[in-house]
Amino acid sequence: MQTITASVFKATCLRLMDRVCQTGEQIVITKNGKPVSRLVPYRDVPETIFGLHKKEVLSRDDLVSSLDIEWDAES
Repeated sequence: MQTITASVFKATCLRLMDRVCQTGEQIVITKNGKPVSRLVPYRDVPETIFGLHKKEVLSRDDLVSSLDIEWDAES
């Protein structure tokens, strides 16, 4: 994680924002040698976890139909 002073951040703010967006790198901004802020990439937070990986995880198996196997619990 890179650390820069507030004066350097002020002079290069837009370039740093672009770099954080592209690389995902976080930057800590200091004032008088103490950390005061952190520049992090913006990420949308889903309202619910259900469907979070929709269309990203594929299964080639038929997960819904019966297997036609008798379980020990059924006997």
